[in-house]
Amino acid sequence: MKKVFKLQVENKNPERQLESIKNEVRKYMKRERKKKLPENAIYWDFECRFGQDDATAKELSASALTDALDSAHSEGWSECYVEIIAKASMKKAPEVEEESEA
Repeated sequence: MKKVFKLQVENKNPERQLESIKNEVRKYMKRERKKKLPENAIYWDFECRFGQDDATAKELSASALTDALDSAHSEGWSECYVEIIAKASMKKAPEVEEESEA
């Protein structure tokens, strides 16, 4: 998902607009997690970028995305850019421990 969200929309309460954006982001992540994982993958990981526009967007974790939306709202941004890309996280090779008998 690569999208520019308007934080301030005419005739809408800014807090409600912020909550609707957070809800859309959560729904997208939930929908992506339901997709079938490729072989050897253990979970879906998300690469996220956030900023006022595409050029100034910085990478952050998926859990920090809602906090970034809150800070953008408190700073009075009119819009923000959100990019979320789902990628499968692969399993690591199992480590074999040798037991020594005494």
